[in-house]
Amino acid sequence: MPEFESAVPAASAAEAARGRILVVDDEADIRESLEVLLDLEGYHVVSAENATEGLKRFESGVYDLVLLDLMMPDRSGLEVLDDIRRRDRETPVFLITAYGSVEVAVEALKSGANDYFSKPWDNEKLLIEIDRQIARTRLERENRELRRALKERYSFPNIVGKSERMLRVLDLVTQVAPSKSNILITGETGTGKELIAKAIHANSPRADQPFVGVNSGSLPPDLLESTLFGHVKGAFTGAVANRKGYFETANRGTIFFDEIGTLTADMQVKLLRVLQEREFMPVGSTETIRVDVRILAATNADLARMVEEGKFRQDLYYRLNVINIPLPPLRDRKEDIPALVEHFFQFYCRENDKFIDSDGRSRLHFEAEAVHLLMDYNWPGNVRELENAIERAVVLATSETVPVSVLPEQLLHSTGVRLPREGGEVPADASLFEIVADFEAKRIVEVLEAVSYSQTDAAARLKIPLSTLNQKIKRLGIQVKKRGG
Repeated sequence: MPEFESAVPAASAAEAARGRILVVDDEADIRESLEVLLDLEGYHVVSAENATEGLKRFESGVYDLVLLDLMMPDRSGLEVLDDIRRRDRETPVFLITAYGSVEVAVEALKSGANDYFSKPWDNEKLLIEIDRQIARTRLERENRELRRALKERYSFPNIVGKSERMLRVLDLVTQVAPSKSNILITGETGTGKELIAKAIHANSPRADQPFVGVNSGSLPPDLLESTLFGHVKGAFTGAVANRKGYFETANRGTIFFDEIGTLTADMQVKLLRVLQEREFMPVGSTETIRVDVRILAATNADLARMVEEGKFRQDLYYRLNVINIPLPPLRDRKEDIPALVEHFFQFYCRENDKFIDSDGRSRLHFEAEAVHLLMDYNWPGNVRELENAIERAVVLATSETVPVSVLPEQLLHSTGVRLPREGGEVPADASLFEIVADFEAKRIVEVLEAVSYSQTDAAARLKIPLSTLNQKIKRLGIQVKKRGG
């Protein structure tokens, strides 16, 4: 609180290293003796003469430990301790009292105190316990921070996004991953449903077991049944040997059904039986095989509507949709686009061995106009379409600054960009991008004419690299005449 800012000065580096201690006691002699003792040991001490002042100082400062008197005129130390614990579960609190008894000690520890000392205390023992408690608390805090940092770094390495909607998705993934529940992941094509499924598996107790993906719509029904459940030798023409299916391969792991809405009615029945009984029979066999498999499914279809229309079994839908994770389309999380662009630049520059610095980082970046277009585009193909656009940009890039001209045609057309043509007029409804591009084209033509179309001289006059000028000439559709022509 503001009124206590001057009473709790910022600690020096040495004070911060040793520790800040709050002493709350109504007896001046006790406060003074503790201040002298702790100050000699290098601690920074802040004192309060009653419970009310002590709580205010605690709320307005940061402390490594609190020494709290049990009996004070305005409130008891246990009441103050209760208030402290409601605000802060971590800061160590030592209770000090003249009324030493086993009962009081037990009550203090039950209320959340870390230790208990009777007056008069043993200075050496008190200092040892203070030092030990502060060191332990700092170590626990550092370990928590380290675990949090590692989790943030490694939990979802292939999922890029810091938008509020994606953070909610990742929070949900973190919650559901350790469970055994079936999960239905929904979202438009290209939103990253399989990546989310792999993140769930990687953060589950099954992470060391197989993750088997099945594209339900890419296989004909008869082949899909054999693929899922396996077959025995002679079960059908071409079955020359016994073969394990995906379910048996994924035993104790995870099986992921993409495009689950494309399953035929017959396959829906067979899958439902596996979900209910955890067993199946290979094609052509009379023997039952039991499995322990977690099922994740994904769809870009509205399964609830398909159930209403009789195209998808209601009982199977409820079995799959125990937990639903809806993925937002890219147009609803455009703030993630810059990070995604950087992520894909890194990947495809390394893959193509282009524009990589000595640290293995990509040097590529889009020019400002291209960035604006990327942010304005609606991305009907979502992250997959963006990835394709960035891969194309890496392949076509001839310098570290990537121009608009390498963006896909459908993106340019969709965003309403009409690149100006030499001699043409800017439309009345032209965008700012088009107006700037038209001015740029006219200025480049003026300079080219003034230097008899020497692009080297023009680049010098415009104070831009020759490669940049060449890119602009190409992007703006400028016809370069032969020198002297």
